[in-house]
Order: sequence, then structure tokens, then C-alpha cells
Amino acid sequence: MDRKPGEESRRSPGSRPMAVAAAFGSDAQIAEARALARSFLADLTAVHGVAVSERVLHVVQLVVSELVTNARKYAPGPCLLTIQAREGAVEVIVRDSGSSLPTVREPDPGRVGQHGLEIVMAACRSFEMRREPQGKLVRAAVALDDAEPRRER
Repeated sequence: MDRKPGEESRRSPGSRPMAVAAAFGSDAQIAEARALARSFLADLTAVHGVAVSERVLHVVQLVVSELVTNARKYAPGPCLLTIQAREGAVEVIVRDSGSSLPTVREPDPGRVGQHGLEIVMAACRSFEMRREPQGKLVRAAVALDDAEPRRER
């Protein structure tokens, strides 16, 4: 996979990518963030032999899209997206410079829009958000095992 400026990859001892990271500075780059996720998952299968189902592929792209969109919409400056394979899951981590934590709204089928985090939380094994010295971190883990039950929040 070709790396873009500002994009990093961490490698395991066998020189195999286990994580990728890239900074995104505009809303137009959200499609690029999803493409980075697809490429990482393809490498996970091709290089590591890790089975990645269609469900995982689609859920990870959805999570990347929602978290990067929120960071771009609600925080000043660029955001840093990290995608890594760890402990039977694909973790999507977004850091941005905003200090306000996202508001997770209660499900409301009558509400138009603002369902992104609600969907992310329902689809993921775990979800975390916290303030950091320079902004915030939002992390969601998508189980690689399709049979794994979702955890309660």
C-alpha cells in the first residue's frame, strides 16, 4: 500500500503492517479515510492471513466515516486517524484538537440525523471517548469474529 505524506505504519517484528495512521484536514478527505481502512483490511488479510468478513469491512468503514466526520465537523484543525489490529478486533482511533466530548444521544426513531454515534456504539465491541492534554480521543473496536456478541455499554 502506498503511503501518503503524513501517513505512518507500525510494523510487527516480521515487518508487516499492524496499524496505519494518517492526518485528515478537510471534509473532502473522508472518502480517503474510508479508502485507508479498506486498504488496511486488505493488507490484514493478504499479509497476515487474518480473515476479514464483509461485515467487518463495512462496519469499519462506517466507523471511520462517522468518527472522522464528527472530528472534522466539531473540532478545529486536522484529526489523526489510527486503524490497528489488536486482540481480535480492528480499533479505529480518532484524535482531534477539540476539547468537547461527543454527545451520545438516546435512540429516537423520529429524529432525523445525528444517529452516527448511536450506530457506531451498537455495531462495535467497545467504544471509548476521553479528553487528552491536547484535545480528545475517540476509540471504537470492531470484533473480527462475526459470532462475537456485542458488549453492553
